[in-house]
Amino acid sequence: MKLFVGLGNPGSKYTQNRHNIGFMAMDQIADDHGFAPFKGKFQGAITEGRLGREKVLLLKPETFMNLSGQSVGEAMRFYKLAPEDVVVFHDELDLAPGKLKYKMAGGHAGHNGLRSIHQHLGENYGRVRMGIGHPGRKDLVSRYVLHDFAKADQTWLDDMLRGISDGAAHLAEGDTAKFSNAVAMRLNPPRPSTGTKGPKPKAETTSKKPETAKATAEDKATPAPDTRSALQKLKDKFS
Repeated sequence: MKLFVGLGNPGSKYTQNRHNIGFMAMDQIADDHGFAPFKGKFQGAITEGRLGREKVLLLKPETFMNLSGQSVGEAMRFYKLAPEDVVVFHDELDLAPGKLKYKMAGGHAGHNGLRSIHQHLGENYGRVRMGIGHPGRKDLVSRYVLHDFAKADQTWLDDMLRGISDGAAHLAEGDTAKFSNAVAMRLNPPRPSTGTKGPKPKAETTSKKPETAKATAEDKATPAPDTRSALQKLKDKFS
């Protein structure tokens, strides 16, 4: 069994915030793969279903971001899971909007949700880092992440969420390369082939002479027979 955790804050006013992109990923997977409705448990909202050959739990902690680890730790202990069975989906300031990277273990890089999970699980769990970009100054970060995505972000955001859903079964089975490729296919689809033009046929270097020209040349090469009489030939000789 795998536990996928999407980070965010509960409540309608936070639904479209950049900080809630993890919740959005859980909702997309649940909708696309026929999971049961989310229900309240483990200080969060949870649902269960299958992705490929794997049984998977989707969890949205409702403790607010800074206490996410309480919900994750409770669910992990109940199902007797190891940290390696957990994958956390979260917003990432250090990645440009529309960029996504998978990472196993490591630090929390100042992310309050990950910081809390570290306290309950340690650091040996997977993360899907979903780029939202950086506002440019540290003092603007809090307002930036708690603000809704701009209209200009909707296209890449929709593609990223659909790509995550496309590759979710690969991620559940541990094939992170195929998962990342599925996301990339949505964010950067291959351009349709237009085909390649073959080389132009070479122009003929010799042109055929028209039949009249050919006949004229042959006439010059072969003189006409002399039909004059002997007397006429003699006359012409001395004229």
